[in-house]
Amino acid sequence: MHTNQKCNGLIIEKQPFPSPNPKVRMYMITYWSDELRVKGLLAEPKDEQIYDGFLYLRGGIKSVGMVRPARIGQFAAEGFIVFAPFYRGNRGGEGNEDFAGNDRVDAYAAFDLLKQYHRVNSKRIHIFGFSRGGIMALHTAIARKEALSVVTWGGVSDMILTYEERKDLRKMLKRVIGGTPNKYPERYQDRTPLFFIEKLTQPILIIHGEKDENVSIEHAKRLEERLTSFGRKVETWYFANYTHYFPPAMNRQIVNDLCSWMKSKHEA
Repeated sequence: MHTNQKCNGLIIEKQPFPSPNPKVRMYMITYWSDELRVKGLLAEPKDEQIYDGFLYLRGGIKSVGMVRPARIGQFAAEGFIVFAPFYRGNRGGEGNEDFAGNDRVDAYAAFDLLKQYHRVNSKRIHIFGFSRGGIMALHTAIARKEALSVVTWGGVSDMILTYEERKDLRKMLKRVIGGTPNKYPERYQDRTPLFFIEKLTQPILIIHGEKDENVSIEHAKRLEERLTSFGRKVETWYFANYTHYFPPAMNRQIVNDLCSWMKSKHEA
């Protein structure tokens, strides 16, 4: 058993992966996280330049919301080195996914991987979370204060609210977390970054569709309110007519816009 936690983020194996984007190379990565071999997908522009790092934190759990190569290729083509961890227990990785519990370390270690990667400007790494990845992104930004910016798109911010709203997820949440919010409020609070938001220092962009039924706009509003109460830099892009998934043309435009927003950020 590998026991040195200082090795978190070190690449164990890097194998070429078929890229759907002709301008982007992809690799299947195995890396260390908390003594586990965890898998993820790396995407980089087809040249040898140095770029900002982009940590892509997926939503869902297990096969739901799995990392899509076309999606991370889209961000890499905007001029980033993108790494998207699958989280523990997925695609041949060791351990069991924990829905923003112990598997948060997989995101922290993925950030460390980008920081050490030879084509990444280690002082310019951004964090992006979609859906459940919103929680992962916020926790990672708190744990890795050197991150330059944070974007959460359709992001969860409150696990107790998720339990209340998503009756279809309650069985999974009780299994993974060990019970209900009433029985184990501390477990749900520990997964909810709103309780630790004063520790978040980076500029943050919140993107959310107001008709989202997967992750309600209330998640975005609670996050915005909490950030504002601590005087944090927060920008919101709310879209009145969109759900959890945006139309393709608008999706492409927002990808372009949020990448420009990231690149405009400078070290303090």
